[in-house]
Amino acid sequence: MSRARSFRILVLAALAGVLTLASAPFSAHGHESPSRRAVPDQRQWLEVSQKALGNLVGDYRFVETKGATVSLDSLQGKPVVFSLIYTSCSHVCPMITQRLRRAVEEAQRVIGSDRFTVVTVGFDVRNDTPMRMAAFARAQGVDFPNWLFLSGDDASVSKLAEDLGFSYTAMAGGFLHAAQTTIVDRDGRVYRHVYGDDFPIQMFMEPLKEAVYGTVGTFLSVDGLFDRIRFICTVYDPNQGRYRISYAIAMTLLTGVISLSVTALVISRAWLKSRRA
Repeated sequence: MSRARSFRILVLAALAGVLTLASAPFSAHGHESPSRRAVPDQRQWLEVSQKALGNLVGDYRFVETKGATVSLDSLQGKPVVFSLIYTSCSHVCPMITQRLRRAVEEAQRVIGSDRFTVVTVGFDVRNDTPMRMAAFARAQGVDFPNWLFLSGDDASVSKLAEDLGFSYTAMAGGFLHAAQTTIVDRDGRVYRHVYGDDFPIQMFMEPLKEAVYGTVGTFLSVDGLFDRIRFICTVYDPNQGRYRISYAIAMTLLTGVISLSVTALVISRAWLKSRRA
């Protein structure tokens, strides 16, 4: 197979993942029929999603599975991973959640569960009650301390979806919606989208690493320096299908630091000697 043909196949596969839409049957309550609601333009949905990058997520209030109110502003200070689903979905939403669960397990192992938060929001406001969200979480085997399942009113859900660039529409028998997972940085701005219901682990981990460890101004403190080292040394091992710490990269960095320190010391001593002279 030629390189040009291989490249075209990869591009088409990537576009197919980006434009993945989800639909599944659920108990409809007065939704419009297909004859009254046109099938959405997938390219427009993608455009809306991409334009949301950099958006500041508003301070909306939701209710978690035990009835407590959660303000989104209270989650700032660390990255947040948002996933919007509806609990009556029997196919794609569970698939997205299962894939996200495996990705989060890997991220917790490598980065730590206290460095980011995961939020699943039910956008079918009539049916996605706290009780239904709790049942959905149990059915998906999600029981992580840093993962919240939230219910909200129509205004809060709609505004959040708008901020995230997440598109959905009611159809006969269910919803059509973008298969989109969104990473929001520690300042509450949309940082990256991950598309599809079976995304590669690297597509999730790399932007999450960037959001957690930071890429600007991280040398101003000891913690920031170590975060930067962890960011550089945490690499994906395709043979094991998981992330690991590369000690070879760590040793290279250490050697470089020692070399720079010795060079700086020699230059400083030479400069001091010249000043005395």
